[in-house]
Amino acid sequence: MASSQTTQLPDARLVVTGHTPTGTSIFTSDSILPPFAPFGPQSSRFTTFHASPTVPASNTAPYPTLDAVLPRCPPTGVLFCITDIQPGGSAPMHRTQSIDYAVVLSGEIVLALDGGEEKTVKAGEFMVQRGVNHAWHNRTEEVCRIACVMVGTEEIVLEDGKVLEQTVFGRKAE
Repeated sequence: MASSQTTQLPDARLVVTGHTPTGTSIFTSDSILPPFAPFGPQSSRFTTFHASPTVPASNTAPYPTLDAVLPRCPPTGVLFCITDIQPGGSAPMHRTQSIDYAVVLSGEIVLALDGGEEKTVKAGEFMVQRGVNHAWHNRTEEVCRIACVMVGTEEIVLEDGKVLEQTVFGRKAE
């Protein structure tokens, strides 16, 4: 019998800190962030917490306004986000021009590479992705939530001079 219960995880709470003009530490915001679901409510959902166009990032610049878009790391910056992939859901093959530090917070995900290799990564396990062409597959009955910090990198240039370009779902990024 099909369940009528939602398979969504709770929306993410973000607590942000900062400083007063005299340097005292303060909380600058505490809010629940609605996810971005560009492919519909039962597809992957994305929540971006912070992005900086440069590294090192500034702790004194105004907190960035974050648009509801697919998470993409600024070329010389950093981005912090989560992705929720629904049971039976997938994210098509894509490459980011970043090094991605990721942890599965709940559920499990199959990380598939363009050479055909796959690894299952479970809650509490970590990944470091170095600009690889990859896809995500949730082959379970529960939502998989992945937290990721993406740091912009140099282009990947192979020994023969070919540049591996960033792709969005199998197509060259614009």
